[in-house]
Amino acid sequence: MEVIYGLIPGMMFFGLIFLVVLIWAVKKGQYEDMEGNASRILMDDDAEMMGHTKDIKADKKNRGNPEEKTAAAEKSGKPPAGSL
Repeated sequence: MEVIYGLIPGMMFFGLIFLVVLIWAVKKGQYEDMEGNASRILMDDDAEMMGHTKDIKADKKNRGNPEEKTAAAEKSGKPPAGSL
């Protein structure tokens, strides 16, 4: 029973710290854009950022037909996407 007399103030102290950190995070805007970063990672713009526009055009043109992907890969000398 004597342990509880020490634990209750300690837990109240940690709860108060948690509340202060939560209020600080809300005021700093940490919860403003909940969907932005989550969907940004799904966007496939890495090749454009790195300057591989020729690969992007070929990939967009051959996206639906695996035979065309293989033919395009053989022309460029690269292995087809998805092969090991």
